[in-house]
Amino acid sequence: MSFLPNARRRPFRLLAAATTAIAATALTISTAAAATPAPAATAAPVSSNKVVPQLQAVGLASTIALSNCSASLVRYPSSLDTDRAMMLTNGHCYEGGFLAAGQVLVNRASSRTGKLLNANGTAVATLKADLVLYATMTGTDVTLYRLNKTFAQIRSTSGGLNALTISSSHPVDGRAISIPSGYWKTTYSCAINGFVGTLREDRWTWHDSIRYLYPNSTCQTIGGTSGSPIVDNTTLQLVGVNNTSNEQGQACTLDNPCEVNADGSLTYTQGQNYGQETYWFTTCLTSTNTIDLNKTGCLLTKP
Repeated sequence: MSFLPNARRRPFRLLAAATTAIAATALTISTAAAATPAPAATAAPVSSNKVVPQLQAVGLASTIALSNCSASLVRYPSSLDTDRAMMLTNGHCYEGGFLAAGQVLVNRASSRTGKLLNANGTAVATLKADLVLYATMTGTDVTLYRLNKTFAQIRSTSGGLNALTISSSHPVDGRAISIPSGYWKTTYSCAINGFVGTLREDRWTWHDSIRYLYPNSTCQTIGGTSGSPIVDNTTLQLVGVNNTSNEQGQACTLDNPCEVNADGSLTYTQGQNYGQETYWFTTCLTSTNTIDLNKTGCLLTKP
């Protein structure tokens, strides 16, 4: 996991921004663990009476710099301008520290703040959350905050910035993607190279994770890029959130995620990085844009 080092992280990651890509070393070993296939689901339909969100070019606009991670200003496809705005980052970027395996937070009070950036990487507003709508590091790695202002209010005070729209569709294999980091004010150019049914790191397991094309010198995400949005360059919609990379070429340890294959064997590659899908949120939405974890077809992990 690649958020900025603080008391919980190793400081050498601060130096990683200037390094070149490390040559990948792929290893495969046997293990008794079995892969859990990602569940299939149909995206929730968008109501015809909702405001159609405006799209903006891929870049730093609407990204957010947190104290130790990156984030982004986001909306559902069915969000209204009068709805409270939302901020998306990783579960491991939650202000209370790493969440335990199996832990899920729903409607938890928060006072998290972040700096909203424009296309030039200039901070134009300080955003404040008042609620964690959903957070977990199990099944996926996300924290979704409710902010204390509406989309319309933020747009009117930020020079017209629009929230990134969370796609209601599964990401597309082979598609070119961008990963703009609000923390580093840098955009990484990547491509999707398939999906991992089960990705394991230390005590946490994620499903249907996004694998980036590797090696790729323009896609070497580093500490502080955790929580950055993954934007599809074709649709300009948000399809995932950047969350981890194998740093030392180890298997399934902290900062060294491994892929659990269908036969139970492990594959791990030093330098390989990953993200988590976000259309899962749209499978759990009600007609009033609230998250219902008991909704039929909801993919988000339940408490």
